[in-house]
Amino acid sequence: MLLGLIFRGLPKIKTFSTMACPHIKVAANDFLDFVNASPTPFHAVRSVKERLSKAGFQEIKEKESWASTCQPGGKYFLTRNSSTIVAFAIGKKWKPGNPISMIGAHTDSPCLRIKPVSKKQGDGFIQVGVETYGGGLWHTWFDRDLGIAGRAMVRGKDGNVVQKLVRVDKPILRIPTLAIHLDRQETFSFNKETQLFPIAGLVAAELKRQDEKQDEGSKEGEDEQSKPFTPLKAITTRHHSHIVELIASDAGVSPEDVIDFEIVLYDTQKACLGGLQDEFIFSARLDNLNQTYCATMGLINSLQSASALDDESSMRLVACFDHEEIGSMTAQGAFSMMLPAIIRRLSVLPSSSFTENGSEESYDHATDPELSTAYEQTLSSSFLLSADMAHSVNPNYGAKYESDHRPEMNQGPVIKINANARYATNSPGIVLLQEVARKAAKVIETDPEGVPLQLFVVRNDSSCGSTIGPMLSAHLGARTLDLGNPQLSMHSCRETGGADDVHHAIRLFSSFFQHYSALEKTILVD
Repeated sequence: MLLGLIFRGLPKIKTFSTMACPHIKVAANDFLDFVNASPTPFHAVRSVKERLSKAGFQEIKEKESWASTCQPGGKYFLTRNSSTIVAFAIGKKWKPGNPISMIGAHTDSPCLRIKPVSKKQGDGFIQVGVETYGGGLWHTWFDRDLGIAGRAMVRGKDGNVVQKLVRVDKPILRIPTLAIHLDRQETFSFNKETQLFPIAGLVAAELKRQDEKQDEGSKEGEDEQSKPFTPLKAITTRHHSHIVELIASDAGVSPEDVIDFEIVLYDTQKACLGGLQDEFIFSARLDNLNQTYCATMGLINSLQSASALDDESSMRLVACFDHEEIGSMTAQGAFSMMLPAIIRRLSVLPSSSFTENGSEESYDHATDPELSTAYEQTLSSSFLLSADMAHSVNPNYGAKYESDHRPEMNQGPVIKINANARYATNSPGIVLLQEVARKAAKVIETDPEGVPLQLFVVRNDSSCGSTIGPMLSAHLGARTLDLGNPQLSMHSCRETGGADDVHHAIRLFSSFFQHYSALEKTILVD
């Protein structure tokens, strides 16, 4: 009945407490650990891999054959570029052409990235050249304690070049604002190319450090002609040598072995619970590590029972992509052919046996006449939840929200709808998700019966963002719905979300995986 009230547009009726229950906060606190360990997409993928491996998932490679590796009842994951990850579990009653229940999210967030040539200085300060990634609220990056993280490509002792994840977990950079006495502008404005350079130290201090190194036997004065040829300028010429040394030290190699790196800036302040009753999450990168985490844990929790896959005829899949914030049009982005290619390979995986008319029969994969259309059959019956954070109503800017669509924190995931297809949601998907929410199992005694849901559309006089939902829906032809947990300060250096909503989303996603096979047959739309 409650879901019916919500979907009849009665947002004033509240039966779900906004106070974070201590047991519900278990999920919120685990999410804090996840996001604090994940300053970049590379680290986020590593955090996902750790949780999947602990849950019994096996890592596979795209370049290998899966025919003999992936078996009904198995759990697997693969990565691309170390910044995109796809995990799936195969039901024991899987047959080629059967459906796949999917959740898509993304691992990247707006940030500042160190330029390929970043060595700068001005007025006695060491500065670092950065470029903007995504559509960030860049003024929020001023006066924050910033560290650096990413990956470095380093040469090993065997001569091979390998990737090393890097995280300098201390504040070494800061972008200073101009004192109000020197510029009393009512609206804070700045030039992103000339006034967004972080300071990293003082030139005098760096010169003293280099002098001390030379006194200890440094070869920085070595004759240029005696150095080996390099196609690009030396990395310590393009970047401040001290920063290169910090990256090398964290990677466990010498500075000479660092060939290149992809390094971004991140806020070193840890994510935490906040509010009078710990009802909020104050954190960087809620968009979209919150949904990456919830999707991952929803998949894992749906498989907790040893018999979870025994009667499952579908596959359960989570795909967390890089580069959503810049359009997804990369090899590891959602607009690539990565997910279609993976689904094509999965759609024809053989089943060992299946039950038909009450009897077990041998399944001959090689002679199946329908195998040529298995991919298309799988897509036509599959469903994708595009999980990306949504907007909570902001009490200071209430006029910016449509009067009947004002999502609130800790009131459950938000279904996102747009008539111009900026989101992929339609009514059959809403019907499906209501059933999924209604069937969500109680994890703790204080859980409500089912998961609360909310609806959101933007005002007609407001612009609307988009997600990976529409592009994947068009790419795959699979039914799709866009949703996400509500948050404030989206794309800020530090964002705000609801502590209870982590638990709500995990329950919803787990229910989606557990019940999709049965529900798919009951919602009839051609």
